[in-house]
Amino acid sequence: MFRFFENLVDPFQSYSETDRPPTRLWPFMRNYAQPFTRVMWVAGLLSIVVAAIEVGLIFYMGRIVDILTGASPETLLDDHGWELAFIALFILLLRPAIQAIDVLILNNTILPNFGTLIRWRAHRHVLRQSVGWFENDFAGRISNRIMQTPPAAGEAVFQIFDALTFALAYVIGAAVLLADSDPRLMLPLIGWLGLYVCLVLWTIKRVTPASKAASDARSETTGRVVDSYTNIHSVKLFAHHDRELDYAKEAIAKTRETFQKEMRIYTIMDVTLTVLNGFLILGVVGWAVALWIGGTASVGVVAAATALTLRLNGMSGWIMWAVSSFFQNMGIVQEGMETIAQPIALTDSKGAKPLEVPNGKIEIENLTHHYGQGSGGLDGITLTIAPGEKVGLVGRSGAGKSTLVKLLLRFYDAEGGRILIDGQNVSDVTQESLRKAIGMVQQDTSLLHRSIRDNILYGDPSASDDAMIDAARRAEAHDFILTLSDNEGRPAYDAKVGERGVKLSGGQRQRIALARVILKDAPILILDEATSALDSEVEASIQRTLATMMEGKTVLAIAHRLSTIAHMDRILVIDDGRIVEDGTHEALLAQDGLYASFWKRQSGGFLKLGEAAE
Repeated sequence: MFRFFENLVDPFQSYSETDRPPTRLWPFMRNYAQPFTRVMWVAGLLSIVVAAIEVGLIFYMGRIVDILTGASPETLLDDHGWELAFIALFILLLRPAIQAIDVLILNNTILPNFGTLIRWRAHRHVLRQSVGWFENDFAGRISNRIMQTPPAAGEAVFQIFDALTFALAYVIGAAVLLADSDPRLMLPLIGWLGLYVCLVLWTIKRVTPASKAASDARSETTGRVVDSYTNIHSVKLFAHHDRELDYAKEAIAKTRETFQKEMRIYTIMDVTLTVLNGFLILGVVGWAVALWIGGTASVGVVAAATALTLRLNGMSGWIMWAVSSFFQNMGIVQEGMETIAQPIALTDSKGAKPLEVPNGKIEIENLTHHYGQGSGGLDGITLTIAPGEKVGLVGRSGAGKSTLVKLLLRFYDAEGGRILIDGQNVSDVTQESLRKAIGMVQQDTSLLHRSIRDNILYGDPSASDDAMIDAARRAEAHDFILTLSDNEGRPAYDAKVGERGVKLSGGQRQRIALARVILKDAPILILDEATSALDSEVEASIQRTLATMMEGKTVLAIAHRLSTIAHMDRILVIDDGRIVEDGTHEALLAQDGLYASFWKRQSGGFLKLGEAAE
């Protein structure tokens, strides 16, 4: 039974992705709620039926009082036995069945699946964002919004059917019941309802922005705390324990302040509601007693009116909290939408086709990119790299080398000019196929917090274990991998490496990253100081591996240590966003220009301070 209701909606069902999701709250919620349309209609109807049954039971309690008042014990069962038996069966069988279906729809169909659907689709949307988008925000804040928005949205939907729809039906039913007994009994109820609605509106107007402010503050706190944890090595290295505490305390204090403001609203709401409910009880019950004294109402009417007002008294606080919780959760959803509903800025062009790389020729035409700032980056670079050519890239920090690589990978769209690979504009092919055609080893190597096997197979998930181990051997990684074990006892290739690979040394991370790229075997290869973290003995071996690895590939190698690219077919020197020198190592030394000055100033193979490559 549970499985039937749990599988009524598949949260992972296929859907049409959009680059621009709705940015307003209700269209945003409707968009995610579409797969639940039929289920929600059923939930709404069941909620009304359940409320009608509850009101009906109170009405029947009044009837029982009247029956007992007018009947004798000897004739009660003869006169009303069948009626009482039917009501008993209804209460024991039919009422629980209806209630069970209502609860199963809410608890087992909507709640688990609605939040899952939002989290899954939101994660898919965010994962499509560009590298630049992620660079402009905290990873902790992004993940916090992905995690807290779905349960808030699910709770809001739950409150609609569990409380709001039920409450509306209950109040209408109560009014009908009182009017049926004596229309005058409706007056205090209507007066109370008007004041109650005013209190609800007052609360909503204040709790929604207060909740959003509190949610923003919580996300900011999460971002700061995660930032400290992620960079714990720097925190310890620079002995900034107290500084990080102060940095977090500022956000935590702001979170406390926003939460206090939110709680003040609830306190005012609670006290006011208690006063209103006092008037409700006195108004309805007192009037019912007065009608009984005047002979126009039976004892059953007084009993039913009393039970009804006491029930409304108990429900009103619950309804108010439900309404407040609904809008509080909507505030959290709105805050989450600041991340989840952001449009995808870097998209595949319409009709984009997979990149085909039969040769690996790269053509760069008047390429310009300043990150929207008018300076920095690249300024009108034109360059052709022949198929299979090995090109070294040198320049001061900030000269534009990393920008060139990011544009080649299409992490950003160039502000001017274009890049062609075998005659295909990188802006006109699918991003996935472009990046599959390029293998890259970065200086700052980070690994996934997964097993070594998973990290190496990231280069080619379809590769066999033998191919993976061969790649590790070629990267001089196999021997040290066999000695590893994580804190749960998983050995060798099954050992987990920790967040960003922190459990490994820099050289070990670099060799695993090399194995990953070797396994990928892409036709275009980018090396960003691929051996920078290795000792001299291992580096010499890896250089031989790289030489084999580069055969038949088009290679672009960024160098800090110029000796590592002296053997390249050509060396490009970038300065202030432009290519200022282009030639072989020997030719550039003979020119006695910028490259020659770098070479002369190196000590131990590195550029001196102020001349470091990017």
